[in-house]
Amino acid sequence: MQVGFLGAGMMASALMGGLLDKKVVDQPSQISCSDVWEPAREAAAAKGYAATESNAEVCKRGTDAIILAVKPNIISSVCADVSNAGGDAVIISIAAGVKLSVLEAAMPGRRVVRVMPNTPCLVGEAASGFALGSLANDKDREIVKSIFGSVGLALEVKEELLDAVTGVSGSGPAYVFQFIEALSDGGVRAGLPRNIATQLAAQTVKGAAEMVLSTGKHPGLLKDGVTSPGGTTIAGVEALENGGFRSATISAVKAATKRSMQLGGTSEKDIANKYNL
Repeated sequence: MQVGFLGAGMMASALMGGLLDKKVVDQPSQISCSDVWEPAREAAAAKGYAATESNAEVCKRGTDAIILAVKPNIISSVCADVSNAGGDAVIISIAAGVKLSVLEAAMPGRRVVRVMPNTPCLVGEAASGFALGSLANDKDREIVKSIFGSVGLALEVKEELLDAVTGVSGSGPAYVFQFIEALSDGGVRAGLPRNIATQLAAQTVKGAAEMVLSTGKHPGLLKDGVTSPGGTTIAGVEALENGGFRSATISAVKAATKRSMQLGGTSEKDIANKYNL
């Protein structure tokens, strides 16, 4: 597979590393990237990637997939470069809030996929949602799964649900960081040294998440397995419920989803009536 990246920032670098680590590509030379920032190009070249300042050159080399790893404010000019360069590679955008209709209008006739990854991509534990454009095919779906599956989980959804993906997994790491911080604060309040409390809190979240993913059991069922009658855990769970933990978490997802819709140009009427947010 020959994969090109327009943009060589942190997210793109993580994806490049994942492609090699999971052997989606055999050699670094199968990956090309462009960036206007020289240090980013130098860092990519040092890893063996074909780094250039030219988007057209990347489009020429990336014959299977081109990933638009740029900020939304420059997506128009990057799409113009892709359109002018031609080619038959699937175009995969990770530009936040840029809809498939906008991408397809900017690159007529090209097969497009939109992906919402998250920052744990940087440590190979991403949770990504993706939506296929109107011209994308089954092969494109498998390419996206291969690329983003190399750095975590990649699940297909309808494009209208990508705002909800943003609310859950796109913004979700921040909620979890807050929970880890609060869990650590609780440990410190109970007498633990800060470094021990934070390590215990983070590992607890990591381990609990792995139990959900590896067992396939409902989180509530796993919770019940920890909460013995009249014990310590149910006392803690009661305190969380009294503090509105569950309701606050749901509200956070709703607020982030609504804001994503607003940034993407969804009308307030549709947000309220169609999505009940």
